[in-house]
Amino acid sequence: MKTAPLILASTSPYRHQLLERLAIPFTVESPNIDESQLPNETPKELVQRLAREKAFVIAKQNPGAVVIGSDQIAVIDGKITGKPGTHAVAVEQLRSASGKEIVFYTGLCCYKVLENSPAYTLPTVKASLNDHVQIAVVPFKVVFRNLSDEQIHRYLKRDRPYNCAGSFKSEGLGVVLFDRLIGDDPSALMGLPLIKLTTMLDMAGVSVL
Repeated sequence: MKTAPLILASTSPYRHQLLERLAIPFTVESPNIDESQLPNETPKELVQRLAREKAFVIAKQNPGAVVIGSDQIAVIDGKITGKPGTHAVAVEQLRSASGKEIVFYTGLCCYKVLENSPAYTLPTVKASLNDHVQIAVVPFKVVFRNLSDEQIHRYLKRDRPYNCAGSFKSEGLGVVLFDRLIGDDPSALMGLPLIKLTTMLDMAGVSVL
């Protein structure tokens, strides 16, 4: 049985590395969408919408392919925390996280468009009856240790997590910042929930085993 091509709608090297764990062939394409938060949009709604839009854009360009879209944000004290970009911003993010619980929301979408599916355009993303769409939001919590400024600066200089939401790399030295982790799927913390994704792929006709 011929398997539909699999595409990861993301240029994130971390998601690329995670998907490689499943040992199935895939390609990568950049969805290039506007990731701005909409008025009154909750964190869960934001990652769900962005995951779907990323998958939608690439799926419409590749009828018959199975496309994976994902997006992640961190929430501290009820406020969305994005990628720091600079050392100074990262310091402030980790100061804010010190001794607190952070919630990460990861939106995940598995989208397949058949060749005879009618065309749609963003921002109104509506699946046709021929589209096969699965979407979920996977939460994961991190409880931080109480961190001194010296510890924060030392960590940032060693791991340089300036393109990571929350200013840490959980797959790297970032684990030393944590008191404990709370969640069902550790891969969700790194940006791609593999447990949920495996189920979605199976439903879309892409068997991992």
